[in-house]
Amino acid sequence: MDRSVICAIATASGSGAIAILRLSGAGAVELADRLFVAPSGKHLKEAAPNTALFGQIVDEGMLLDEVLVTVFRSPHSFTGEDTVEIACHGSPYIQQRLLQLLVRTGARLAAPGEFTLRAFLNGKMDLSQAEAVADLIASSSAAAHRMAMNQMKGGFSSELRRLREEMLQIITLLELELDFSEEEVEFAERTALLELAVHIRQLLTRLAHSFSLGNVIKNGVPVAIAGNTNVGKSTLLNALLNEERALVSDVAGTTRDAIEETVNLNGVLFRFIDTAGIRETSDLVETMGIERTFAKIEQAGVVLLMTDLSRGTESFSYYYQQVKARLAPSARLIILLNKTDITADLLTPLETIRLITSGEEILPISARTGDNIPLLMEKLTEVITANPFGAADVIVSNTRHYEALLRANEAIERAIAGLKTSVSSEFIAQDVRECLHYIGEITGTITTDEVLGNIFSKFCIGK
Repeated sequence: MDRSVICAIATASGSGAIAILRLSGAGAVELADRLFVAPSGKHLKEAAPNTALFGQIVDEGMLLDEVLVTVFRSPHSFTGEDTVEIACHGSPYIQQRLLQLLVRTGARLAAPGEFTLRAFLNGKMDLSQAEAVADLIASSSAAAHRMAMNQMKGGFSSELRRLREEMLQIITLLELELDFSEEEVEFAERTALLELAVHIRQLLTRLAHSFSLGNVIKNGVPVAIAGNTNVGKSTLLNALLNEERALVSDVAGTTRDAIEETVNLNGVLFRFIDTAGIRETSDLVETMGIERTFAKIEQAGVVLLMTDLSRGTESFSYYYQQVKARLAPSARLIILLNKTDITADLLTPLETIRLITSGEEILPISARTGDNIPLLMEKLTEVITANPFGAADVIVSNTRHYEALLRANEAIERAIAGLKTSVSSEFIAQDVRECLHYIGEITGTITTDEVLGNIFSKFCIGK
């Protein structure tokens, strides 16, 4: 393992009050000590672990900046190595001069994610926790932050550790049977092993099923605003964003392509997509826009189907069937009756649409005046708050983890089928080992340099 001193700017690029440069590796404290001058004359190598010292960084006898240097000693640091963090003034010029000085003194520039990679290689965290660090940095909502923090603190790892222990128990008992096969000794009844394997399958299934929720929390809930032309879709998008984002016109077919914007509602990120109006048209460009509308509906977690009350409900059935046919099985459909501000009779269209629909939520609104828009926002947040997973449950949000869980589930399914029949213990043990292999891929117990390179290349430099 490479233990050379690496360095990087750990704070965001640009000017600021303070910037932090980080060093890690064998000799990091001694390297920084060659550049640091404390008023007290104290050296960094004499500093107690986890202490900060005020002083100056001097380059060839010239003062570069006044800094605060924090020293962390191995193994009690983020990377598990000797680590130094230099807090300087946030001038980009000072940051670059200091970085160049560190490289000239013997450090090398860190690769993306190399500090976290060293933390993983030094046993400070497993691979799933390391990936959660990147998710935590990228979190843009309270829900995404909570999910990443839970994983980084080891919530997911604990679940996998329990699964691993139960699988090892099955393998141990099966292999003992094989060792004493000639004596026909049975160390565990097949029914007991079957119950344990079924329990493992239930845990794997629950974790895999949580991915659909974790994915939308991490990337935002995709909400497609669909309907006929000129029913107020763009006006609704502007009302939800509280800004004039989409062009609004009385001319039908103004929106030719999907417009996508994100907004944080009650700590949950939503991706609102204003789509082209659905109608029969000979315009080639508009037809392409409508095809993209259908694609967005198929990908959406929530579809807001709008109709214009002032134009009646005669054609609503056509648009409803078009959307319903393309709705994902897990998606939620909310029907919006727009323009309540210019419609006197609400009861008749409500009753008509109830007869056409399949029990979906129907909400009268006015996108122009904002009538019932706060209630619509509450309905949207229910998509997350009404999920079957509790606050303490582990939620999977990483595609790599999800795919490994699916493969692990397939392997344990084969083991269960073998336990229900007279399949040899040797073959059942092999299936359980395969399940164990995929769990190990998640935590990094089993991994390759190629996988590690792919994962950490997505990290920012300095983390």
